[in-house]
Amino acid sequence: MNYIDKYFEEVKEIVNKLDKNSISGVINDLVAIKQKHGRLFILGVGGSAANASHTVNDFRKICGMECYAPTDNVSELTARVNDDGWETVFVKWLKTSRLNDKDGLLILSVGGGNAEKNISVNLIKAIEFAREKKSRVIGVVGKDGGYTAKNSTSCVIIPVINENTITPHSESFQSVVLHLIVTHPDLKENEMKWESTK
Repeated sequence: MNYIDKYFEEVKEIVNKLDKNSISGVINDLVAIKQKHGRLFILGVGGSAANASHTVNDFRKICGMECYAPTDNVSELTARVNDDGWETVFVKWLKTSRLNDKDGLLILSVGGGNAEKNISVNLIKAIEFAREKKSRVIGVVGKDGGYTAKNSTSCVIIPVINENTITPHSESFQSVVLHLIVTHPDLKENEMKWESTK
């Protein structure tokens, strides 16, 4: 089987193995945030930062939720990294935004953070702060053993089918799962353009 066939076989297997109950749990947490008029802060780095930016757009436009991604503000992000360091970049942003118990933190990540291996410590510190403030912590991640999966209110784990393609599948399925979520009837508030021109 060539690489293209193998990759798409993995995609099919992931779809079949996704835990629908965990997706429902994430939707329930997001509905609770929306009902309280809370804000949603979406954190991701690398490809997950790009997904975070896209997801902000969808939650604001389709679901009518107040939503932000710190990585969208390049000036503040780089100033904080330069002055305070990478590890605290998100937690200091959340402190300035006065994160509270009505709000939610949505973590998009391949591994979800690992303190022992010093991976994505900025996400770990943000989750610790969110839990301290009693905010809901939601994750869409590709590893079940990471910090996000172990410390979230609700979390969708993208099944690992092949150790060599964890990152592309995790980041691709973040988008698939999040598009499902923002168009779910319990969250969707506004019609999308092409669907409204039938």
